[in-house]
Amino acid sequence: MKILVTGFDPFGGETVNPAFEAVKRLPRKIAGFDVEVIEIPTVFHKSIRVIMDRAEEIGADRILMVGQAGGRFEITVERIGINVDDARIPDNEGNRPVDVPIDPEGPAVYFATLPVKAITERIRSCGIPAKISNTAGTFVCNHVLYGVLNETAKRKLPVKAGFIHVPFLPGQAVSRDGVPSMSAETIAAALKTAVEAVAAVDEDLKITGGLEH
Repeated sequence: MKILVTGFDPFGGETVNPAFEAVKRLPRKIAGFDVEVIEIPTVFHKSIRVIMDRAEEIGADRILMVGQAGGRFEITVERIGINVDDARIPDNEGNRPVDVPIDPEGPAVYFATLPVKAITERIRSCGIPAKISNTAGTFVCNHVLYGVLNETAKRKLPVKAGFIHVPFLPGQAVSRDGVPSMSAETIAAALKTAVEAVAAVDEDLKITGGLEH
């Protein structure tokens, strides 16, 4: 079994991205998975192509995408990707789509096909803050979550995919008063645990992960 784990390059004026800083620390064997890691561009559409091309090259069975969510306190496991790009800032090639569907012929949403509740519970059991998120935003993180799920569905590929958002690194938060952070080592430990959950669980847990608002 092979899992492709992706992390974005820096964007929005940052010099580092905690996603890839953590992803590149992962061991290349986890719970029976051969682990392939790649850095992907924070660019609309190109990011999807890079992921799908690499997944096809290695014959990936699972795809776990990871991105920065500055301001979030926890590791957040995304439940859904929505069919819209609405960029507050430009991507790394200057693209800034506003209210543009990712796929004009695609459904409104896709649910992640990795076991989001099992992943969340396993990370929390290791003493690392984690929760389910019901919005991946409308920037390139949501774009790849929706886009990869869309591609696997359209091609009828037996590949399961999902997305995890991670907080800023301490070095990014030091100049931002009151902004939470997490070390790359802790984030990497959470991601390793997430891969272990993916390996161990096929059907997700039937426990609540809902919110009132």
